[in-house]
Amino acid sequence: MFEAEFWVAVAFVIFLGVLGYVGVHKKVLDALDQRAARVKAELDEARRLRQEAEALLAEYQRKQREAEREADAIIADAKAEAERVAAEARTKMEDFVARRTKMAEAKIGQAEAQALADVRAAAADAAVAAAERILTQTAKGKIAEDLIAKGIEDVKTKLN
Repeated sequence: MFEAEFWVAVAFVIFLGVLGYVGVHKKVLDALDQRAARVKAELDEARRLRQEAEALLAEYQRKQREAEREADAIIADAKAEAERVAAEARTKMEDFVARRTKMAEAKIGQAEAQALADVRAAAADAAVAAAERILTQTAKGKIAEDLIAKGIEDVKTKLN
């Protein structure tokens, strides 16, 4: 008399009634609520972790920029120091060369003066010797001795 679909519908309604009486719908809703709460907590944790990661990234980027600026400053300071040291070394070298040149010129001047004095002394000695020989050969006696002594004195005073 009733068809199979009718009995399936009646069985289904009875089944739903039994489930409702036992309270399965509350357990299913509680399970879904707990799952939703877990998902929400995981999403909140993921958001918090993301914010921490972004903050860390920003901090590391700031530190990297500071380190780069510091490295650039160190390089600039090192270049300036190297240029200063090079300029100082160049100045010291120029001073050293100038002092050495002056010393060499002074030594050359002294050597020239000494050589000139030696040449004058040698010339005076040669002139005295030559005058002595000439006068001894041409002049004789007391007059010759007086002339030789006077000539020698005159030559020595004039050449020295």
